[in-house]
Amino acid sequence: MDIDDILAEVSGDGSPLETRDLQELTRAWVTERSAPELLPWPSELIERVLERIHQQIEVVEEQVGNVNPKTNFRLIVIQTELERFKFLVRSFLRTRMAKIDKYALYMLSTPTQTARLSASELQYANTHQTLLEAHYRSSFLTQFPTSLQRLDDTAGGISMVEQPDTDTAVFVRVLRDIEVPIVIEGTDTDFEMRRGDVYVVRWSAVREYVMNGDAELI
Repeated sequence: MDIDDILAEVSGDGSPLETRDLQELTRAWVTERSAPELLPWPSELIERVLERIHQQIEVVEEQVGNVNPKTNFRLIVIQTELERFKFLVRSFLRTRMAKIDKYALYMLSTPTQTARLSASELQYANTHQTLLEAHYRSSFLTQFPTSLQRLDDTAGGISMVEQPDTDTAVFVRVLRDIEVPIVIEGTDTDFEMRRGDVYVVRWSAVREYVMNGDAELI
């Protein structure tokens, strides 16, 4: 089963919780990697996944050294699943940290963006920005006039705060029919999105539908 197979399966009540969590985590990972901006922190999902990883580690540690072939095979299966979850979590967190590193000042100065951070990410963003500003000041900012030392300067109508480009093109797959026509801002283009369709479109045009689960990035 590859990523497309996992993403194509819509979670149902009949699926085991661990299977649904794997599907949700994979979808969150792919979406986070594809979206140009930081997405809301999936707290409940991550808590369940981390708890499951912790439980699996305990099982492996308890069974290490057992010479029973059936037990050894079970351990191999558990360790394989464990490594899969760990890879997805690590890659998911690295992707989010890369965005925080790049847009820390923007996130910390925009309440809607700050709300998307977990408690640990917020602490990391504050520390990162504090260290970065200290480095800039000790390296060259103090040599500039006071009026030019601000990192969030907006003089001349140009902001120095780097923001994500929400007009970046993304690949999106429709999970549920979207009745409202999609309108591309600044153009006369509009179209309908039906379940199963795949489009290359601006992130700003489909962000709302990805956020509410009507579509997903691929």
